[in-house]
Amino acid sequence: MENSRTPIMKIAEKLGVSETAIRKRIRKMEKDGTIKKYTVEIDPRKLGYNAIALIGLDTVPEKLITTIDRLKEEKDIIHLYSVSGDHMIPAECWFRNFDEMKDFNKNRRRWKVSPRSVQQ
Repeated sequence: MENSRTPIMKIAEKLGVSETAIRKRIRKMEKDGTIKKYTVEIDPRKLGYNAIALIGLDTVPEKLITTIDRLKEEKDIIHLYSVSGDHMIPAECWFRNFDEMKDFNKNRRRWKVSPRSVQQ
């Protein structure tokens, strides 16, 4: 689904079923947790964030939880992920400009987080 605000009538027409069938199916999916929530997708550039980066962060395994707790406090970090592979903690970050991103990278050294790479 591209747009969670698509009218039920339009969905029904597209699928060739009744509006009632779509409503019942949506209610069932909400009730059983298949549909968890309705949300929006924001364009960060429209909000003045012109440097969007996925930054791979590493720490020693025994400090993973405390590092994540520390990173959750950072205003520039929008999402933190946990993965296996090259980096323990990929972080989606929004910055107003590239100078803010450079400052972020300098500051993370004091958090004891390894700055192995930055992907833009």
